[in-house]
Amino acid sequence: MKRLRTAILGCGGFASRHAQNLITLPEEIELTAFCDIQEQNAREFSQKYNDGKGAIFTDHREMFEKANLDLAVVCLPPFGHSDEVELAGQHGVHLLMEKPIALSSEHAWRMVEAAEKYNIKTQVGFMFRFGAGIERLKELVTSGVVGPAGLMSARYFCNSLHAPWWRDRSKSGGQLVEQIIHMVDLMRYLMGDAVSVYSRQENLFHREVADYTVEDVSATVFGFQGGALGVIYATNGAIPGKWINDYRLVSQKLTAEFTNANNALFHFTAETPVRTETIASEKNVHLAELQDLLTAIRTDGQTRTPLREGAKSLDMALAATQSAETHQEVILK
Repeated sequence: MKRLRTAILGCGGFASRHAQNLITLPEEIELTAFCDIQEQNAREFSQKYNDGKGAIFTDHREMFEKANLDLAVVCLPPFGHSDEVELAGQHGVHLLMEKPIALSSEHAWRMVEAAEKYNIKTQVGFMFRFGAGIERLKELVTSGVVGPAGLMSARYFCNSLHAPWWRDRSKSGGQLVEQIIHMVDLMRYLMGDAVSVYSRQENLFHREVADYTVEDVSATVFGFQGGALGVIYATNGAIPGKWINDYRLVSQKLTAEFTNANNALFHFTAETPVRTETIASEKNVHLAELQDLLTAIRTDGQTRTPLREGAKSLDMALAATQSAETHQEVILK
């Protein structure tokens, strides 16, 4: 089996997680190129993950032109996205791309159009879709055995100044668009596309921090077809050093309580007595999303989260931001 010549575009902190997974698949992946606007970052990645043998680039256009790639892992911050999908498509390069894929709906859908025009396989980094608990819940909801979902709540708590670009709304889109979009995507995955959203977003704890223009508390309510509701509450003012994301879903015959995407309690409320099923896993969800992409490439199949899914979840997040800015409910197409 031919190994896929693979590049990492954007050699920052989060890219390390993908690189660590890539090198565990030596029979499938040949990590051959590293690209970052800071040449030293690319060289350090090459040294760490390929004994310094990788080709080094500071321009992604040159990388796609010269590196003879099969796959690229794109770990750019939201504001760093430009024409990488179009170039990848023209060169037949498949993509694993971190979220959010863009800062505007128009840009995101141009990416989708390019990927589908050139028929490249894409996977957006919504890794929680691959959690053992989420997979089991998706199976139950899709089969219809637990009845329609009526309510989902999700929490995202952290406390960090993050990178300077993250604190700048014009570069990150804000906490909801850059971080909490994971929870938005899970709601879409389990409950379908939202039809309305109302959101309040405020900066309460960082008003004295220079150039901090994103929200640090937010509460968002999504409405779904048939009347189901989704509630997301989040803050960047909680416990320092802890990253908390958990969720609850109530359907007609099930109440699911998650501590994270891998671990949950499922209470089958229509049974007497109520039966509880425990899901406990340490599954590597980042590796799972990579393996799903590799399977799609090898079999000409579909990934779980192609760019089209990334664009739809981005549209929901951007609609929430629009609601917060206008203090009005937004109706989604």
